[in-house]
Amino acid sequence: HVQLVESGGGLVEAGGSLRLSCAASGSIFSINYMGWYRQAPGKERDLVTIISSGGRTNYTDSVKGRFTISRDSAKNTVYLQMNSLKPEDTAVYYCYADVRVIDTSARLDDMDYWGKGTLVVVSA
Repeated sequence: HVQLVESGGGLVEAGGSLRLSCAASGSIFSINYMGWYRQAPGKERDLVTIISSGGRTNYTDSVKGRFTISRDSAKNTVYLQMNSLKPEDTAVYYCYADVRVIDTSARLDDMDYWGKGTLVVVSA
């Protein structure tokens, strides 16, 4: 079993910064991708950014140049540095990981895991 624990959300004024962290723990063989999704009130959960095991990153257009994802593979931790925050960034941010685990048949299997979410509120 794998757990993702997020931290770092909160209330910030527009133009401010926040840093989110997400640590993965449990029966992890390796982690393929880690990333962040967000869900604003009344909207669907959307991808914000993702980082591969090799360090390749992808960002949704609305956060390019403002958000930076990074990863500490030794700690199975991903970070999201959010700068120049806007009220439209207000959402619950969910950590995501594509994890390779050893299943009950002793075979490698890739599985998706989610954190419980951390709330980010940006006031105007």
